[in-house]
Amino acid sequence: MKPFALAFAIAGALAASLSVHAAPAAPQPSTNTTAARPVPAWVAASNAHARILLDAQLRFQPESATFFGVPGYDDKVADLGPDNGARFRKAIGDARAALQEKLQLERDPNVRQDLEIMIGAADDAIEASAVGERLQLPWTDAPQLVFSGMRGLLSDQTPPERRRKALDRLNAYIGSRGGDSIFAQARKRYEERTADAALLRPTRLEVEQALTNAETYAQGIRKLFAQYKVAGSDAALKTLDGQIAEYAAWVRADVLPTARTDTRLPAELYALQLKQVGIDIPPQLLIQRARLAFMETRAAMDRLAPLVAKEKGIEATDYRGVIRALKRDTIPNDRLEARYRTVIDAIDPIIRRERIVDVPNRPMVMRLGTEAESAAQPAPHFLPAPLVGNTGQQGQFVLPLSNPATGDAHEAYDDFNYPAVAWTLSAHEGRPGHELQFTAMVERGVSLARTLFAFNSVNVEGWALYAEAEMIPHEPLDGQLIALQFRLLRAARAMLDPMLNLGMIDRARAEKVLIEDVGLSRPMARQELDRYTFNAPGQAGSYFYGYTRILELRAETELALGDKFDRLAFNNFLLDQGLLPPDQLAKAVREQFVPAQSQKR
Repeated sequence: MKPFALAFAIAGALAASLSVHAAPAAPQPSTNTTAARPVPAWVAASNAHARILLDAQLRFQPESATFFGVPGYDDKVADLGPDNGARFRKAIGDARAALQEKLQLERDPNVRQDLEIMIGAADDAIEASAVGERLQLPWTDAPQLVFSGMRGLLSDQTPPERRRKALDRLNAYIGSRGGDSIFAQARKRYEERTADAALLRPTRLEVEQALTNAETYAQGIRKLFAQYKVAGSDAALKTLDGQIAEYAAWVRADVLPTARTDTRLPAELYALQLKQVGIDIPPQLLIQRARLAFMETRAAMDRLAPLVAKEKGIEATDYRGVIRALKRDTIPNDRLEARYRTVIDAIDPIIRRERIVDVPNRPMVMRLGTEAESAAQPAPHFLPAPLVGNTGQQGQFVLPLSNPATGDAHEAYDDFNYPAVAWTLSAHEGRPGHELQFTAMVERGVSLARTLFAFNSVNVEGWALYAEAEMIPHEPLDGQLIALQFRLLRAARAMLDPMLNLGMIDRARAEKVLIEDVGLSRPMARQELDRYTFNAPGQAGSYFYGYTRILELRAETELALGDKFDRLAFNNFLLDQGLLPPDQLAKAVREQFVPAQSQKR
């Protein structure tokens, strides 16, 4: 069910990471306020209530629980059985009713707020499921689903005793434990409604991408089973290969011919997508704000580019030419991880020295992505560590080496493999960005409601882009220019995503903006356009919008506190609030942070 898959599945992954009681602290040593805090009684009570909604969700999305460390789901797989949408809504509705009963009896204001957050999340999930079922034909990229489910289990972050469940999960996917395979279920859900011509078909581009990646996923699963030496899996893997090939043949014969070429979403679906990621303003207003930021950022790049050119001995002085020249300093793949590590190691001392935010006293983990991981997620990303039963595992900043879905090995994917880009990517995916924010969910004892059920991309991506901005003054000039380039990309996203979905621009013109104005490679630009039109419509605008909301809140807070404003305290307070949406985060700052800081001498 695509409409709720993006926000709710990600939220489910975060939710599954916490137990009924207190969120356990990771065992690594920390400094300052990052040390594990005693969990307040109200957090334990809130988390116990949250299990009601969690249990309902995990019946349908058990893979998310597995990756983040919740036991009991390692051998289970997604429910694509008959009437899964109606059954999902019934389960979530029952959980919602139980939470409403708890709210009537609860007197603690913090727990009441969390219950209201969870009830709202249940309402959103039910709405998304119902709208999706009413408007969309349920097509699933089943090979990607299976790869993602196996990768979550076969990982260094998963304890060996739990990895032994990998064959059980694989057998569940292929149907050898009885019942239909996941591929047969996905096909049946599509075919039972395909006669309804009014339902929105998947886009041709997305179906073609799935077909291109199917064999990559199959090989990626085989490599995982070989890497972790899962015994007795040969027969099941052979069956899986056959099922993936058969599913791909069906997709090519029956799904591709009727796939739509117009990638625009109906207005109702697009509005729902924006709501799910946390964008609470009309798309036209988002476009207007993003256009202004795009022009201002481009002008700042024009002013900085000559300084970079002079320092680096580059003949070009316009930002486009300077970026092209910086990209020619390619880091070989076998040295890419080590080069990024030098930047990552340099960032922590800067954060501490400049008192930007409290950071753990341990190194950050970064690695290169496999080909199958790059097919599933061809952009740099952060994989959180298990948050239940964590025995020292850490989250991982994963850097892809290619975009397999482009289908053209001769086109350079050169956006992440040169020295100047390492600064802003490390700040965004690592510290003080995603790595620090996700780790804080455990170390700071944030309630499950405020990590899971308040989940919104505006908070998560807004914080990461804000983290990039906090680091810019302390980076070398070429790093500063590329940081501005990536800020330009975020403004472009907030323009182009809604413009494409509202029919205000075509794909060719949008691609030209990304390549010629932003300076992306053609494979990266194509990946961006796929994101706006079918992989995650609406989500790309959350970076820019979240960043601007944090800046607005900081400006308001600085004006209110004057000389008493403390950046370190402000940034730590934001992390303490979990993943609250912008309005609730602003309310917490106004009603808690500002009064507390005002009383300090």
